[in-house]
Amino acid sequence: MSFETWIALVALFFVGGLTPGPAVMLVMGSSFRYGFWPSMMAALGVASANVIWLLIAASGAAALASAFPQAFFALKIAGLFVIFWLGVSIMRAPVDHMLKSEAKVPPRAKLYLKGLTLQLTNPLALVTFAGILPTFFDPQRAIAPQFFMMISTLTYLELQGLAVYAAFGRLIRDVLRDERAARLFNIIIGLIMIIAGTAAIIFTA
Repeated sequence: MSFETWIALVALFFVGGLTPGPAVMLVMGSSFRYGFWPSMMAALGVASANVIWLLIAASGAAALASAFPQAFFALKIAGLFVIFWLGVSIMRAPVDHMLKSEAKVPPRAKLYLKGLTLQLTNPLALVTFAGILPTFFDPQRAIAPQFFMMISTLTYLELQGLAVYAAFGRLIRDVLRDERAARLFNIIIGLIMIIAGTAAIIFTA
């Protein structure tokens, strides 16, 4: 991978990591309810899913997507249903527990699996990793070094971006003490999650 290609990769995922999407909303919402560090378990789940997506990209998913466009679209629709379910769950979640102490946080594994599942079914991730990322691989060079360079870069950028939103969610939690405000926060988070997933379908169909 050339330095110019790596810079383009950094630019793409730096902006992507700071753009509100389903993964960002999940982490920020988790931070609001449970605190910064528990929400980073969801972030780790997202980063782990990215490793799987990158393996798929390195195996030539772009060619498969071109050969089977209907299957590719069906995967995006299935992912949208998962995002819609998560978004509605967040909007309908009870708010009386949103300021509970970290001692009552759900198992970290559950938060990790939420992040992993969300990113594995995220239509935007499907498009990015299967449709865009393969173009960053140089077929004239060994794939393994490029893969490790990409995954190191993407994991760092992803976790940094999600940590920013996790910190923001914790800040909101420390400020908001009204149940109606907490309910509004839930609704906004859920709506943005659903809108982002829908946009990924519409603009990449």
